[in-house]
Amino acid sequence: MLTLKYITENTAEVIARLAKKHFDGTAIIAQVIELDNARKAAQVQADNASAELNNLSKEIGNLMKQGKQAEANAAKEKTVELKEIIKTIGDQQSAAEQKLNDLLVQIPNLPHESVPSGKHAEDNLVERTGGSMPTLYDGAVPHWDLAKKYDLIDFELGVKISGAGFPVYKGKCARLQRALINFFLDNARESGYLEIQPPYVVNAASGYGTGQLPDKEGQMYHCTIDDLYLIPTAEVPVTNIYRDVILNESELPIKNTAYSACFRREAGSYGKDVRGLNRLHQFDKVEIVQIQHPDKSYETLDQMVNYVQTLVDKLELPWRILRLCGGDMSFTSALTFDFEVYSAAQERWLEVSSVSNFESYQANRLKCRFKSGDKKTQLAHTLNGSALALPRIVAALLENNQTPEGIRIPKALIPYTGFDIID
Repeated sequence: MLTLKYITENTAEVIARLAKKHFDGTAIIAQVIELDNARKAAQVQADNASAELNNLSKEIGNLMKQGKQAEANAAKEKTVELKEIIKTIGDQQSAAEQKLNDLLVQIPNLPHESVPSGKHAEDNLVERTGGSMPTLYDGAVPHWDLAKKYDLIDFELGVKISGAGFPVYKGKCARLQRALINFFLDNARESGYLEIQPPYVVNAASGYGTGQLPDKEGQMYHCTIDDLYLIPTAEVPVTNIYRDVILNESELPIKNTAYSACFRREAGSYGKDVRGLNRLHQFDKVEIVQIQHPDKSYETLDQMVNYVQTLVDKLELPWRILRLCGGDMSFTSALTFDFEVYSAAQERWLEVSSVSNFESYQANRLKCRFKSGDKKTQLAHTLNGSALALPRIVAALLENNQTPEGIRIPKALIPYTGFDIID
């Protein structure tokens, strides 16, 4: 979340920048400032009462030594009143602090100055493109038809077992899933990321720390008896490793990667975007996370974007990178680049990765800090990216590489799959 100090010292700027995300912060920020002023005034009252209490305590001792019992008793009664006043003020401060925090977590992160204006995905800017567009043969079909033809994915069986959005992968497609996971993890490790195997459920504090709670509570699967949440991405447990941690500057950057299954309710999703593998409730993904010095986080963001580009290049997929506009960005992001690959059979672009810099927004919620050379403690910057999400990668691989003889496997994946064609 935004720091209270930044909001109070840069109020007009904060409201103006939030407007780029189409968030009207005028009223909520006015409430924040009003509560903060009331909290400060209460603190002054509490400090004055405490000072008076200390003076009275000393005075009582002196009065007792002088034999002034009546004056001492009156002073004692006054101390009782002061203690009650201090307690009342303390309770009021605690309530104000909670209300203040409840308001702060409702304010999105500020977009970076390079974020384009716009409301919808159509307003995103294409940064660059790459790869070769495939030319399909006349009998080419979408991946959901290929899944039936080659007995690769059973969507109906998934409905029987769990419900829509929980496909069952079979045979060579199950092996392709495993191959992609290992391929992505190996590439991440070779690029200096430490592999983590995280839990698939997190507590509310972890969801709060990375900003899924309270913003996306309705999109997460909630195990109510234990008050645990199924993770929507490995970003949540991995980034929370550094919750309430003070690092040394020499430890930065920290680079972690993790494979996990991901669970998303996707409430309200409908239409062509949900066909086949296009939108699922459970899917596999390899994530990369970095904890970085604030002065280097945007350089790191560029490096992470370039790294994801190497993956789609190795998979021989046509791709493009989008700089997201303010209206299409996540609640917590300061700047996001989306990767899309082209699905030749569907004749549309499919999002397969988001790479984001959250600046200090998550770190402030997590209390993820580091000590610099002068021993001062400051908030770190957090970044993460999909490297990569599997469903739409699988869809594009199946569709773009289909031939009359079968589905060709990209050269880089053959050592992982153990086969070069699905037939």
